[in-house]
Amino acid sequence: MNKRIAICPGSFDCITLGHLDIISRAANMFDEIIVVAMNNVKKEYTFTPEERVEMIKKSTSDIKNVRVDMYDGLLADYAAKKGACAIIKGLRAMSDFEYEFQMALTNKKLNPKVETVFLTTSAQNMYLSSSMVKQIVSMGGDISDFVPPAILGDILKKLSPK
Repeated sequence: MNKRIAICPGSFDCITLGHLDIISRAANMFDEIIVVAMNNVKKEYTFTPEERVEMIKKSTSDIKNVRVDMYDGLLADYAAKKGACAIIKGLRAMSDFEYEFQMALTNKKLNPKVETVFLTTSAQNMYLSSSMVKQIVSMGGDISDFVPPAILGDILKKLSPK
């Protein structure tokens, strides 16, 4: 029997408890989850790809079937290279769905062997985003309820007001 591999892509600039919720739920559905820090040329990142990968590794170290990687090409190509059967995407709101649905159709056209699986966020994470976390910490606010404890220090070190 083939291993059921799913890709959980994102920028993860920085990983939040909302991301971690989606990853851990997906890990219960598939044999292996590859959390991949993608590079979007249209985005400006706070953390380097290496820093993002390290934070994801620290945050997911207790989930046995999770691997972490980085990639800066087409997600459909990456999924094919890894033999993935699914792409996992978390949805917070209707606005997320419109964009993610368009991406799912594009990925399906580029790689017909991969399905996109949408997981709705837990109610407590509906408002949570990496951008919001970065904004709160840059203004001196407490982000301990929004990010995994394993990376709280990394984020504060880089973003706390001097």
